[in-house]
Amino acid sequence: MTTMAATSRTSPAADPAGSAGSFAESLHPQLSLRERKKVKTRIAIRRATYGLIAEQGYEATTVEQIAEAAEVSPSTVFRYFPSKEDIVLTDEFDPVLLREMRSRPAGEPPLRSLRYVVTEAMRLSLLDDREEVVQRTRLMAEVPALRARMMESMTSTSRQLCEVLAERSGRGEVDLAVRVFAMAVLGALHETTVYWAERGHEDDVLILIGQTLDTLEAGLPL
Repeated sequence: MTTMAATSRTSPAADPAGSAGSFAESLHPQLSLRERKKVKTRIAIRRATYGLIAEQGYEATTVEQIAEAAEVSPSTVFRYFPSKEDIVLTDEFDPVLLREMRSRPAGEPPLRSLRYVVTEAMRLSLLDDREEVVQRTRLMAEVPALRARMMESMTSTSRQLCEVLAERSGRGEVDLAVRVFAMAVLGALHETTVYWAERGHEDDVLILIGQTLDTLEAGLPL
């Protein structure tokens, strides 16, 4: 989900417990040939989708057109993505975020772990394909169907994050506190990316993420 934030609190590079290099390596683990082909197909479908949307708009872009541009069948598109909305919203980072959360030091406060993982994932995604990130967040801000689907997707991501948080906290179960915390963080980050898009992507999104997590940590000042 730019340049690194200026303060050590929002900078993964300043985190003594992790390194940007090891995180970057986790984005490209050793995959089997079959898995590499799946990733390649997902990326091809996504890039074809963004290219068509840039040319003719979201509503005018059909799954049939996406399949033709990606050189796959419509059934293949649906095998990888349940809907057109999912093509736009899905990336390769959710599994990485959850894996990295599990690898953070024992006893580290959950918000600090998330600060590192989310900030570094966004930094690397911008380095990998800033244009795609910008287009995705712009569409999230502009297309009602994507906003609605994003909320559904957030619920699924929250469930997975809750499991990780419950494990790390030693609770043994996903209680109300875990659910509230996970959804609060995900909802706040979602609003941060929408805010970034609504302002024409002129801000440093990593600084915005840092400010968002600062607000969650300190509460709303009066």
